[in-house]
Amino acid sequence: MTPEPVVRLRLDLAYDGAAFSGWSRQPGLRTVQGELEAALATILGRAVPDQPAPTLTVAGRTDAGVHATGQVAHFDVSREQWAALDRGRRSSTRDDDTAEASLVRRLNGIAGAEGDLVVHRASIAPPGFDARFSPVWRRYEYRLADATAERDPRRRGHTLWLPSSLDGEAMDAAARALVGLHDFAAFCRPREGATTIRTLLDYSWTRDPDGVLVAAVRADAFCHSMVRALVGAAVAVGLGRVDAERLVAIRDGAARTNDFPVVGAKGLTLVEVGYPDDAALAARAEQTRAKRELTAEPR
Repeated sequence: MTPEPVVRLRLDLAYDGAAFSGWSRQPGLRTVQGELEAALATILGRAVPDQPAPTLTVAGRTDAGVHATGQVAHFDVSREQWAALDRGRRSSTRDDDTAEASLVRRLNGIAGAEGDLVVHRASIAPPGFDARFSPVWRRYEYRLADATAERDPRRRGHTLWLPSSLDGEAMDAAARALVGLHDFAAFCRPREGATTIRTLLDYSWTRDPDGVLVAAVRADAFCHSMVRALVGAAVAVGLGRVDAERLVAIRDGAARTNDFPVVGAKGLTLVEVGYPDDAALAARAEQTRAKRELTAEPR
């Protein structure tokens, strides 16, 4: 069957990473991609059974246990599938309903039934939009409660607790010293053929009103385990085991060391993905694809 012209839909979503074995679809495991694609197959399979269910492309492939409040994904549907979604909208009793809003309710009713996955919005993507290749940056947050912070049991699922007191000001100074375009191999899990050169746009530490240390980390892209390694490095500084000068030397050495651990996933959340203006989306995607042709996929 000749494929029909497609409509590209953008999804904005959030999830509790503790409930999933990461983003990417894996046989026999519950993943965010797997749940959403199964829901799409249910929604569209009955209406357009002769066409394959959509597959999702994501802005940042989060690992097992990593949360998201600002994840972005896209998928393509044929004109016939889009018409089926629109028919679902017309069958609604809501006067102001749209096909996109109807899709959100149906996805949340199937994939989000447990409450650990929420699709906030569905929208028709502008021309040239690619959730994976169009971003200009991704921003993560890491929450860390040391011995001086108030420990809120309601937030234990996304805050790492440490029994020691940490020097937050030293951590912040060391974090800021790492910012820039560099080879971050010392902070990445190696993958054959993958580049570890990244632009770390921002990295800082602050304490929230409860004394919890919160890292804000923003880069054009992240290699595997990079954020958790950067946090582990800051913890080593906060404990007085490593200083900022040593961290810079480790970064410039571009090789993994035993000076700091990679911290656990539970404190990490993808909070935002930045895209250029609509007119620049296609050019940005093309630029990113060209840059990554000989390397592994950016995260």
